[in-house]
Formats: sequence, C-alpha cells, structure tokens
Amino acid sequence: MRPDDWQLTEDVDDFLARAGDFLRSRPDLHTMPLTVTEKLRTHGADAFGAQPTVFGRLERAGTVRATFHRLPSRGLSVTSLTPEQADTLAAHLAALGHSLPYVSADHSTATAFAEAWQRHTGAAPTLSKRIRLYRLGTLTPPEPLPEGRHRVAGEQDHKQVVCWCGEFVDTVGEVPTVDAGSWAGSRFADKHFTFWETPDGTPVSMAAVTSMLAGMVRVDPVYTPARLRGRGYAGAVTVEVSRTALTAGARDVVLFADPANLTSNALYQRIGYVPITDFAVYDFSRAAPDVS
Repeated sequence: MRPDDWQLTEDVDDFLARAGDFLRSRPDLHTMPLTVTEKLRTHGADAFGAQPTVFGRLERAGTVRATFHRLPSRGLSVTSLTPEQADTLAAHLAALGHSLPYVSADHSTATAFAEAWQRHTGAAPTLSKRIRLYRLGTLTPPEPLPEGRHRVAGEQDHKQVVCWCGEFVDTVGEVPTVDAGSWAGSRFADKHFTFWETPDGTPVSMAAVTSMLAGMVRVDPVYTPARLRGRGYAGAVTVEVSRTALTAGARDVVLFADPANLTSNALYQRIGYVPITDFAVYDFSRAAPDVS
C-alpha cells in the first residue's frame, strides 16, 4: 500500500461525493464523521472555525476503504484501519508537515496510528480517554417510570438547556466550556432536546439527539443535575428520545458512554443498548528537538 492511496481534500461536497456511500454503509460506527460532514454541509466551511477542515479517504481500485477528518485546531478522527493502513496514513501526514494534538478512533485503530505516528514523528502518545459506543437493540423502558412526563424543549427553555449543557461539559471534563456566548458554535447548538419534568412541570433531566442521517440518530448528551440523580430521570428521558427516534424511522440509535462510569453503562444496557466497540483518544507530546 502506498501513502498516495490517501486522497486529501478541504471540500466537504467533494469528500461526500466520493466517500459518502462508505460512511453510510455503517452509520452506527461512522456516527461522528456523518454528523461532522452534515454540519459543514449545512452551515458552511466556517462551522468549526476559520481554518478549513481536512478530509481524507483511502481509495484503491475505485473503492473507499477508510476515511478521516481533522477539524481546525483539533486532532485526527479516523474510521477503522489495519496497522498497515494506519502506518501509511501516519507517513503521509508526517510527510505533509501535519502536527497532530491527538487521534481519536476505535481502540485498535487509535493504538496502531499512535504507534505509527511516534515512529514517523517522534511524538510520544498518551492514552487520555476511552469511550464506549452503544447501539440500541430492543428498547426496554424501566419499570416503574418516575413520576412526571417528557416534554420537548422549546425556545422558552433555551437558558435552561445552555446552563445544563455547560454543567455537563464541566462534569465530564470536556473543552471548551459552553455558555450563552459560545452556544452558537458549540456541538450542542443543532441538537434536539427533551426534558423529563416532575408533575408540577419542573425539569429534572434532559437528553438530546442529532438529526437523522443515513437512518442513524445519536443520543447526546444525557444530563441530570447531581442533586437529582438516582431517581430514574435519566433512564426515563433517554427512553423517550430513543422511542421518538425509532418512531421517526431510525434504524440505528447510538450513544457514547464513559466505560469507567458503571452507573450510566448499567443504565443504558438495562434499557436496551448493546456495546459495539470502545473508542480511544491518544494525545501526542511534541517531539524532542534533534540537537545532534
């Protein structure tokens, strides 16, 4: 395999014209590139910042075998690769002068690329995050449901949604933070939110979903304030957004969870989500300068 089997572009329409069928072939595994490319397609090239997003596809004999994307000032997100494919990609990007803060992919791919990147650049990888991808099997509502009901969030709920998304990113350690000023450019701005509220109409939990793409909907985020946890609210609202997605025709309803959070993982499995694979993020240190 040659490094030039990797074809790069900054044109999202060109990328989708050539790699869209590949991404749609496994919308559950390709949930992230599908939503990223859709946001760029609908909101324009500056959806993620002033610098362009770089896309790549591995193509041989007219068939796309893998893809990657790199958002401005962020790391590399890659679909599943063999160790040989990971090595050719690392060699190609290194030769082009790319500097990567991190790589994100399924665990085996991320590990293979991290090792290859170190060989080609000297940048030492550090495993910084693991996250588990789930796909909905048979939806199984918890019994009994907590008191209350679900309600789709409206314009009047915007302040509450922004506040809870900010609390969510603080809780899970995401960057950048989210507030009213940064909302429009955040990853939450184009999602659809639902509350679980008590009988008196007080919101106590929320869940959001992406728009449907290739029959796939991703649940993200699910959040309950710390003082209200342990009462079944998160399970109830997750069931409702999942049911709504199925009713709308979704074939793949997916979500990510931190495998270290035993409570959330147990909850998702109880209501019917089945683990598919684990993803990993490796951060890269700067290579030491050559002083020889």
